[in-house]
Amino acid sequence: MKLPQLKQPEQLKSLSVDELTSLAVEIRQFLIEKLSVTGGHLASNLGVVELTLALHYCYNSPKDKFLFDVGHQAYVHKILTGRMDRFDTLRKYNGLCGFVKRTESEHDVWEAGHSSTSLSAAMGMALARDLKGEDNKVVAFIGDGALTGGMAFEALNHIGHAQKKLMVVLNDNEMSIAPNVGAMHNYLSKLRSDRHYLRAKDEVEGMLKKIPAIGGKLAKTVEKLKDSLKYMVVPGILFEELGFTYLGPVDGHDLQKLIDTFKQADNVDGPVFVHVLTTKGKGYTPAEADSYKWHGITPYKIESGQVLKSVGNPMYTDVFAQTLIELGERDSRVVAVTPAMPGGSGLFPFSKRFPDRMIDVGIAEQHAATMCAAMAMEGMKPVFAVYSTFMQRSYDQIVHDICRHNANVTFAIDRAGFVGADGETHQGVYDIAFMRHIPNMVLMMPKDENELRHMMFTALEYNDGPIAYRYPRVNGLGVPMDETLVSIPIGTWETVREGEGYAVLAVGPMVQVALEASELLKREGIQLQVVNARFLKPVDEDMLRALAKSRTNMIVLEEASEAGSLGSAILEFYASQHMFDTTVSLMGVPDRFIEHGSIKEQRAETELTASAVCEEIRKLIALHPYEYGKSSFPS
Repeated sequence: MKLPQLKQPEQLKSLSVDELTSLAVEIRQFLIEKLSVTGGHLASNLGVVELTLALHYCYNSPKDKFLFDVGHQAYVHKILTGRMDRFDTLRKYNGLCGFVKRTESEHDVWEAGHSSTSLSAAMGMALARDLKGEDNKVVAFIGDGALTGGMAFEALNHIGHAQKKLMVVLNDNEMSIAPNVGAMHNYLSKLRSDRHYLRAKDEVEGMLKKIPAIGGKLAKTVEKLKDSLKYMVVPGILFEELGFTYLGPVDGHDLQKLIDTFKQADNVDGPVFVHVLTTKGKGYTPAEADSYKWHGITPYKIESGQVLKSVGNPMYTDVFAQTLIELGERDSRVVAVTPAMPGGSGLFPFSKRFPDRMIDVGIAEQHAATMCAAMAMEGMKPVFAVYSTFMQRSYDQIVHDICRHNANVTFAIDRAGFVGADGETHQGVYDIAFMRHIPNMVLMMPKDENELRHMMFTALEYNDGPIAYRYPRVNGLGVPMDETLVSIPIGTWETVREGEGYAVLAVGPMVQVALEASELLKREGIQLQVVNARFLKPVDEDMLRALAKSRTNMIVLEEASEAGSLGSAILEFYASQHMFDTTVSLMGVPDRFIEHGSIKEQRAETELTASAVCEEIRKLIALHPYEYGKSSFPS
């Protein structure tokens, strides 16, 4: 069977192992060709081709539930479930999602853009299955990186205790198979999953316990001997002790061994842990050589592996990276902390300069936050470099361990605002709302990359508690960079364009949008004031009072959730001051999840554009006309 003929996974069941192997080659070539145009998660998907084929060959999706952790490694699953013809639209606006998506296919039963969730979800589905009296299989798919997340261990503990029938497949792409013990591993896997062996073991233990006087002691002695031998020869003893039957390691690129292992797993009544070893980037030399670079990749040339990057100003992340090194040179207390994102957060240069002061905790945001709190209490200056979407995983620790202790932790919040192709699971539009209401927190966002540098210095100089600066996933504006860094007075805004009667209070990249709107409105004789509302907490109360006193009509413009962010803070301030006749209009992200596409398309969808600002100003003019040349509205 050729790949284009494959429409549903049940078609795989008629193929031989040799035919499946040929299909794996076609799938790899298809992925390499398609992602060279669209970009996407290449290395991880090339590594799971045989594994995904074997799962669909042995089980019956969608009756049997496949839960992928994280969903970016499900491209092969998408191909096998009838979505091959949509790969030209991968990660594009209204196109195929880069993650598992329930609305895309009945075969997508669990969505995950963050790691370490599949095991808990699998337990939930196994419980629901048993309560409903159904007989489907539940298979949780998790990577070795995701297994470092604490939530995964919580789930392993519960699954092993409850002894529900489900299978955990560990996709391990870091370890290698040791040839000298491979045969023993295969033998033990077959022995320990054989139905005759399992039944005989139970029968022997039962017979021993029935022997009067000594039976119980003999059974305990046999159990101890069995455990001692198991510790000597069983490779997955941790999972065995948690209550799983461990199978593996298995070569994740050997289809016959994978199929045999999954058949063995079906013989076990309780939870099974299948350890599969794979190679990231398998079948494409550049991706195999540098799997980190090729984890999430932009378009590239297939022959050379050259990445086709657009030329432009440095990304905000790059500016953060270079400035952090400068601050590290200035102050030896600066320590960078990342939850498994040293490359994405720009920390590789810092780690080379200060190897002892860069700490990667793995996928463990909660641990990172509490660790930072303790480091701050001991006089260090921890900088928690984290994506907005991943920081929300450490919310309790931010409240309980950092802010409640008023610990002097700095948050460097990357990917703040829309993130483009990664879509709804990664949008950085909620952190303002869940950060600003926590006592002791200071929260700011720069209008450009030069101001980011000054905010980073401000955070270094600040000693009164937690402080955060957030920055977007876009290129900077190319503004001149100040050599001398200065501290910005906490809670102060700046007027970047004078106006009268109408003002836009803008945050981060929205300042530029507001300036574009002011140029358009200038042609209509409207003098629009533009304010860089750079502090989200505390707000500039003096400026807010002055705007209210001059009867200025205001728009709050922010690439963040309209509910709970800066607009809410301003309305709360005016309410607390009993300034009820002040006109404030909000323009932010509406109360729904915004899906994947370009950042420009996401802003257009949510009406966070210069033309939308102009239209909102015209509405305000119609409702609240202002006479220019007078200091207030006509009575």
